[in-house]
Amino acid sequence: MNDHCGLCGKKLTSIDQMLGENRLSDGNVLCNTCLEKASNINQALLSDLHHFSIDDIKNLIQSGNLIKSEDKTDELLQADGLSVTVHTETERLPREFYKRRLREIKAQLKQAKANLSVFTKGEIKELPYILAADEPILAVTDAQFLRTVDAGILLVTPKRIVSVSKAMFGVLKVHDYPNETITGVNFRNHFISPVIIIHTEEKAVEFECFFDKDDAQVFYDFIKKIYNKETSENQQANKEKVLTEDSVFEQLEKLAMLRENGILTEEEFTLQKKKFLEKL
Repeated sequence: MNDHCGLCGKKLTSIDQMLGENRLSDGNVLCNTCLEKASNINQALLSDLHHFSIDDIKNLIQSGNLIKSEDKTDELLQADGLSVTVHTETERLPREFYKRRLREIKAQLKQAKANLSVFTKGEIKELPYILAADEPILAVTDAQFLRTVDAGILLVTPKRIVSVSKAMFGVLKVHDYPNETITGVNFRNHFISPVIIIHTEEKAVEFECFFDKDDAQVFYDFIKKIYNKETSENQQANKEKVLTEDSVFEQLEKLAMLRENGILTEEEFTLQKKKFLEKL
């Protein structure tokens, strides 16, 4: 790996070299200062950095235009044994639209009282590509797939639950769980990292919450009202059914006493008994 920034020429720090996100498609690496400088011009760069060369970055700084040259990302990532995911969002979202959507999403996160770690900044910058304009964030927490090292967020919208995560040397992973596929949610408490479990028609997916276990509890308390509502209604219906059965049997006992005391004839008892049993 190059040990100097491909743009400013300064020697890379250990942090610059650790974060694989700073590497470009031609093998050059940007220091964090140059990366911040370039992303301030076009924030969409952060979601697709591996697909741009040093010449693309220089052109961006000089002209303000982000144009992708011949892409060698697949070759470089495969050489490192990393999975390859090609993103085309920068081609679909104009700069001003992206910036406006990002502001809207940050406002939604603030309204939802989001408490996220600093390691989720990259995931937040991806949200304009993932969430539609009519899909507001209702709740969010810092969470990642169980037994992974990915940084990530778990959020809920009126339409679905979405997981956005990224490992230090990996590509972005987006998993969404539409409302119609979710059968329920659970929470497994732990003094360090509680687990939020999403049950779908096909499987159960578990997310660990290392950053703030109290915030994870708040998030779960919110989503359980949405996705466990049907279960609660079923439980209430079953409870009412039990009460109805108890009430019928109680009435039958009273009828039997009336028959034994000679107040009801056998025919009247049988008729009333039939009516009560039909209620079960």
